[in-house]
Amino acid sequence: MKKVPYRNQFSKVFVFSLVVTLLFSVSLVAQDAVAESGDAATTEDSSAPSGDAAAGKALFNQNCAACHALDRKMTGPALANVESRLAEEEGLDKEWLYAWIKNSPGMIKSGDAYANKIYNEFNQAAMTAFPTLTNTDIDNILAYTAAPPPAPATPAAGEAATVTNGAASGGISNEVILGALALVFALLVVMLFLVNNTLRRIAEANGISVEKERAEKRTPIWKAFAQNQFLVLVTVIFLLLGSAYYAYGWMMQIGVDQGYAPIQPIHYSHKIHAGDNKIECKYCHSSARVSKHSGIPAMNVCMNCHKSIYEYKGNPEGPSKEDLANGYTNEFYTNEIKKLYKAVGWDEENQKYTGESQPIEWVRIHNLPDFAYFNHSQHVSVAGVECQTCHGPVEEMEIMYQYSPLTMGWCINCHRETNVKVEGNEYYEKIHAELSKKYGVENLTAAQMGGLECGKCHY
Repeated sequence: MKKVPYRNQFSKVFVFSLVVTLLFSVSLVAQDAVAESGDAATTEDSSAPSGDAAAGKALFNQNCAACHALDRKMTGPALANVESRLAEEEGLDKEWLYAWIKNSPGMIKSGDAYANKIYNEFNQAAMTAFPTLTNTDIDNILAYTAAPPPAPATPAAGEAATVTNGAASGGISNEVILGALALVFALLVVMLFLVNNTLRRIAEANGISVEKERAEKRTPIWKAFAQNQFLVLVTVIFLLLGSAYYAYGWMMQIGVDQGYAPIQPIHYSHKIHAGDNKIECKYCHSSARVSKHSGIPAMNVCMNCHKSIYEYKGNPEGPSKEDLANGYTNEFYTNEIKKLYKAVGWDEENQKYTGESQPIEWVRIHNLPDFAYFNHSQHVSVAGVECQTCHGPVEEMEIMYQYSPLTMGWCINCHRETNVKVEGNEYYEKIHAELSKKYGVENLTAAQMGGLECGKCHY
């Protein structure tokens, strides 16, 4: 029997593929075993918090977290192990804590020594009384302050755990799958290459020529095109018209900064403040209600909250994969708060201003030309236009950017399409009545009220 040259090569490739497949399967089994053992170890090592401490955490966050932290002084003292510390250092029992939490001003007026010491130490600002808290509630809060805080997991460690422990997410990691697919693809390429060589040898052995025939010589396309004067003329006309169209479009975009998103000296997330925390836009941009400009909030507006909010703890489930990819971790936001403290001259340790402040050079995003007039108060307070109408979904923006083109045509279209609120608008009550009679329509637009006159925006 004649020996076929491709059998040995095919057998070698088959055996190699089988060995690689077995090794891949063994690695997956080992990975699953390691993940399961890791999960078992985590289950054994983790201790479930007591019910009192869990209930106390909720009560602490609801009533105490605005002025107190467990591990540092804020508006009030640190509360970690407060019950044991007061018992050891001051000889105060839990009954004293009950009385203090429920009626701190009364304790101060009664002349209690330690109550007046705390009162004088913290700028003579009496703690808010909580008479509605029961002794059981206070016991739960004290249990939470006595419980050791869980060790914070860094984002890198959390990400690594997500990648390596495939069993935790119920599947194989993407890197393993991509590696397996790349290996299979490489094997297929090798097999096709060997099969192609084998077929060539068989054909040559049987006297079959496998060389490609030379292509017939043809006239080059560019030469045939150049010889046709009509095609050349039509092509030149289309090129000139297309160039003029794109040149006009490019020139019309000069000064239009839609999508502009500069990097600010301090990262401010509208998504967290306006989205997650539901802070109203006009709380920070208060001048938009009464002034032409919306204004940049003064730093004391930021410090109204950040005197007590000194770190970002994020959502209980942790940062999303998108935030981790962009570097938006809890540590990142906390560092930005530190930049705010440095700018305003806030001493975290002593909870007071040092007087050493630095200007923050914010980068302007929305910038109308000097010859265009726009009044925020007229649109916000009088017309009742929502901020999102012009600025887009601000509550979803991690980095603030210019949402609308802010062009003349965009403003005119809004004036033509927007109905003026006639009922209950005292500012335009008289003119509304006159224009309603004149036009004989129930709904009036800003254009019908003179919103298209040149002098409205250019003067």
